[in-house]
Amino acid sequence: MANTKDMKPRHLEGKGEMDYDYVNDILFFKIKNREYSFSIEFQNMVIDIDKEMFITGIQIFEASKFLSMSKINLREIPKWKFDTKIENNIIELRLNYQLKVRNKIFEKNPIIIQENKSENLSSQVVHSI
Repeated sequence: MANTKDMKPRHLEGKGEMDYDYVNDILFFKIKNREYSFSIEFQNMVIDIDKEMFITGIQIFEASKFLSMSKINLREIPKWKFDTKIENNIIELRLNYQLKVRNKIFEKNPIIIQENKSENLSSQVVHSI
């Protein structure tokens, strides 16, 4: 496992895109124009890593269950952003998104924390909007 304690954070910021697969209940956030290299799988989520070792995509399986919301509401996300941070071998994903429900906008801000078991990832900060 990579030791991230003494490494300085690297920073990536970029425009993103999202997609929701209603039938399979998979929510996907991705930074545009970043080439996918490999993925790290967790229990209900996959994060995509590019060749520079930045987290550039997040796929959430059974998203309606995981995020405690209706599949119908996940179809319309007018604005979103994700921030990731890897520090002390912990991956922290902060999702910030809006849902439109009956013409009202609701803000959601879940924080997902996973242990960094990949030897390839070092300290980094990623922002996608």
